[in-house]
Amino acid sequence: MTSNIWIKKSIQIANSCGYLDKLLEIYSVPKEEERPLPSGYDEEKIREAFEIKDVKKLLTTLLSMPKFPIDDPYIPCLRHFPELIDKNPKTVKRIGDALFSLGIETLLNLAKQPKKPSRQMGSSFKKWLNNLGYPYLKEKIFLESADISFLKGSDQKLLEFAKTYLGIKSLDKGVDFIIKINGNYILGEAKFISDFGGSQTNQLKQALEIGKLDGKNFRGVAVLDGIIWFNKLNNTYLKTIKTSGAIALSALLLKEFFDSLK
Repeated sequence: MTSNIWIKKSIQIANSCGYLDKLLEIYSVPKEEERPLPSGYDEEKIREAFEIKDVKKLLTTLLSMPKFPIDDPYIPCLRHFPELIDKNPKTVKRIGDALFSLGIETLLNLAKQPKKPSRQMGSSFKKWLNNLGYPYLKEKIFLESADISFLKGSDQKLLEFAKTYLGIKSLDKGVDFIIKINGNYILGEAKFISDFGGSQTNQLKQALEIGKLDGKNFRGVAVLDGIIWFNKLNNTYLKTIKTSGAIALSALLLKEFFDSLK
């Protein structure tokens, strides 16, 4: 299938019910530690929603503030696209449970600290890859094997393999995975894009550069999730993906993508 088909499928998945909920199986979020809240919040609305355990009202009120009380990579998606609150009940419940567990007084004293950088989620993705059922093989066995398998090794090991055996001299760092399917090698870079701007733009660019790789016996794929797939007129990231020429898709489609190459 062409790159446009995978982009279209990813948009459909992201804009259907449960997208963020399904991503929790891939990009898990540990429980957040406390941090203090900014000025300008509506304390009465927060107290009322907290007291009656109205998670939607509480979440909506907190999302209207400059800073959210806890760090969570799914919050920017809900902030920019509030319609996702009704579409992703598991995600809303998970965040709500985290907020309620703090207690109202603690909650009202949160978020005074500066925002932390986006959480690195690559290790969570790599751990999830094991669930796809394909073995990880050392280099020698990997080269000789006719079965679908991942190359086992560090980022540096994958980088050396790409340069030595595939002749990809343009890479300056390792990718998240290399999988062999029918004698062809797929190099993948996975990114969870949690918000617009800043380092997130660079993360997207890095993944799309991998997604544009195309050689005699190899191809690249950008495995992208988060805020990028929501089909809004002002979603510049989605426009960038559509015009990049890269193979890009949600991690939720990765198994289907691999199956299409058998």
